[in-house]
Amino acid sequence: MKVNEIFYSLQGEGFLAGMPSMFVRLAGCPLRCRWCDTKYAWSEDAGQDRTIAEIVEAVCKSHCRFVVITGGEPMVNFEIRQLAHELKAADRHITIETAGIAYIPDVPCDLMSISPKLSNSVPAEAELAAVHEDSRLDLAVLGELIANYHYQVKFVVDSVNDMPEIQEVIEQTGNINPDMVMLMPQAATRDELSSRSPVVAEICKSAGFAFCQRLQVLLWNNERGT
Repeated sequence: MKVNEIFYSLQGEGFLAGMPSMFVRLAGCPLRCRWCDTKYAWSEDAGQDRTIAEIVEAVCKSHCRFVVITGGEPMVNFEIRQLAHELKAADRHITIETAGIAYIPDVPCDLMSISPKLSNSVPAEAELAAVHEDSRLDLAVLGELIANYHYQVKFVVDSVNDMPEIQEVIEQTGNINPDMVMLMPQAATRDELSSRSPVVAEICKSAGFAFCQRLQVLLWNNERGT
């Protein structure tokens, strides 16, 4: 597997925010979200070849029980199933962070953390936008992930104008539990997070969804590997 980085930090987002975790970032992603904070992991060559045994060994050097497999887009790599099996055998709690664009059955993870990409993610460059738009959202795949895994759904919010699209995704997918939905501010810097959080908080209060913190931005200003 192509591994971009392995590091120890706190989970920054979702219902497990604040939990000390080992992160395994796989390289390669077919999407090109305009606000992506891990563009350095987009390329399939943006990492080193590591065997599953080597990855598990690196993770298990820490006694931390929580492991986050992220990317890139880890669910486009079918080897993730074997990696997850090996990590579960080592008694690790596994979160997989995905855009929800690919389905692999029988991955032994404890939490599928899904962040469907809205139209606010489309890049400005026309060539990138065309590729991104074709693959950023697959409601059938999203529904399969939700039906087969314990999950949370995190939507990145630019403004209140995103709410009709969020509601449409939830309604058209058909099996999303609103209690598992979180809204998080689109923010690449601490200043952006500070200015946008109150707006998203008010949207959460109005819509009844949970507010999703972004601790990696708040604490470390999105510095890589922290």
